[in-house]
Amino acid sequence: MWRPVALTRLAGDFREIIGEQYEFRELLYQMTRRDLLLRYKQTVMGFGWAIFMPLVNTAVFSVIFTRVAPLETNIPYPLFAYCGLLCWNFSASSFRFAVSSLTSNSNLVTKVYFPREIFPISAVIVSLIDFAVGSSVLIGLMIYYRVWPTAAIAALPVVLFVHVMFTISISLILAMANLFYRDVKYLFELVITLWMFLSAVLYPVSQVTGLTGRIMAANPMTPILEAYRDVLIRGRFPDPVWFLSTTIVSIALLAIAWVVFHRAESDFAENV
Repeated sequence: MWRPVALTRLAGDFREIIGEQYEFRELLYQMTRRDLLLRYKQTVMGFGWAIFMPLVNTAVFSVIFTRVAPLETNIPYPLFAYCGLLCWNFSASSFRFAVSSLTSNSNLVTKVYFPREIFPISAVIVSLIDFAVGSSVLIGLMIYYRVWPTAAIAALPVVLFVHVMFTISISLILAMANLFYRDVKYLFELVITLWMFLSAVLYPVSQVTGLTGRIMAANPMTPILEAYRDVLIRGRFPDPVWFLSTTIVSIALLAIAWVVFHRAESDFAENV
């Protein structure tokens, strides 16, 4: 009996969540616009930072993994690395701004009612815009190395959708966790660095063995990163089993994170 009741309650929560998001869609737009302007306020390069950092990291690691410790990637390493860094930076940037999104907007959290998930979701959307800007360099690299898209490019929207779902779910968890436990923002930088090196950002899973290789294979970010390389660079569809497992994890994690976040909103004002 408890299962139908739980599912009914969960469905009710989702209807309420979706209804609120639609009702406050204009606020989400305004918050995203504000965050985008603040991020690049008084910067000389502006959106150029979305391109500059992945390019610099690509150049550094290209020297390391093509000259010092060569890796077998079956595709030009700069293209391999930039694709991984670009996609990773979208998630990492989203997490970095989402983790303090509630605490840095304490006045709004305590005084005005609206769906608080707007803050971390806004952080994800702003990072998604950076991701789109940085993609121009990826297209340029593909042209330079004469890597042309195939029919597999049709799967790109699905890969992006799963990536966004996973990123939003972690962003909601981080924002909520940092509100209740301020230690989270201090641990975050260490965790995000370790996470990058345990994902297939700079080297393929096939080049890593032992426990590290198994952790990388089980890491939900790894199939997402490899899926981008598959559909964009390798000209093939993502591994169906591997990518499907990540899709299921992303859907379940987003559902759980959003419902828990929504139910905890009544306690946010007391913990700001």
